[in-house]
Amino acid sequence: MITPFDDIYFMKKALQEAEIAFEKGEIPVGAIITVNNQIIARAHNLTETLNDVTAHAEMQAITAAANYLGGKYLKDCTLYVTLEPCQMCAGALYWSQISKIVYGAADEHRGFKTMGTQLHPKTKIVGGLMGEESAILLKRFFVARRNLN
Repeated sequence: MITPFDDIYFMKKALQEAEIAFEKGEIPVGAIITVNNQIIARAHNLTETLNDVTAHAEMQAITAAANYLGGKYLKDCTLYVTLEPCQMCAGALYWSQISKIVYGAADEHRGFKTMGTQLHPKTKIVGGLMGEESAILLKRFFVARRNLN
């Protein structure tokens, strides 16, 4: 049986969140958290808007999902995020015990893999899904930002 709610479907939703961030002048990273093929959290970077270095898309999504579920653990949940989580976000994801992380573009300078950050041993990781689309959006943002300066 084919389900329309697959990893690509949800990553497209995360990309929509990244586009919202782009329009706000935020680094375009979007995140979605699902449980049982239902979106329970949508978020995008808000570091500029909130003047808060911790307001990454993943952090916003973790908080929203925990509030929705009424608890701090995100077991049986999946995070879809357009950029590989950084060390800070990976630490929060470790403590949330999220079951699965699907990310788009790799972050070879600040990503959790480069930094050697461990995720929860039960967390499944899928990297590179729609990575090219995610990377193109990030490049568009930084080119536009350089042209403004």
